[in-house]
Amino acid sequence: LTLAACPELTAPIRWGLAEAAAALPLPVRFTGVVRFERPTSVLAWALDLDSALAGLHRRVWEAVASDSPPGSLNPFHEPGRWIPHVTLGRTRRAGAFVDRRISELLPTPPPSVRLIALRSYDTETGAVEVLEPRP
Repeated sequence: LTLAACPELTAPIRWGLAEAAAALPLPVRFTGVVRFERPTSVLAWALDLDSALAGLHRRVWEAVASDSPPGSLNPFHEPGRWIPHVTLGRTRRAGAFVDRRISELLPTPPPSVRLIALRSYDTETGAVEVLEPRP
């Protein structure tokens, strides 16, 4: 579940993310299959954007926005525009997931899961870092 993306995890951003991580673990509920046609075609399981998940997302967004260069954040991650989902497939081929039978072939998502940690994924190096809550 991508909450936000930023060009660099600076010290102020890390501090804010440590505060946001204190809200975990957080139970979330799946609501079904969703498709997006953005620059890429995406097939995903949608999550219910309840007040707890919206609050976590807002804290993460505020943390990354606090010390990122203007215009460097993905506008699809902004509060009010963000659609929580877990990506199952992605392609650059437009309309790849429009066939209605695709959702019939997918396994049913679990009714709910718990988000247990914030982590950072570096798209250039592939490094994963768990972002610990502040004590």
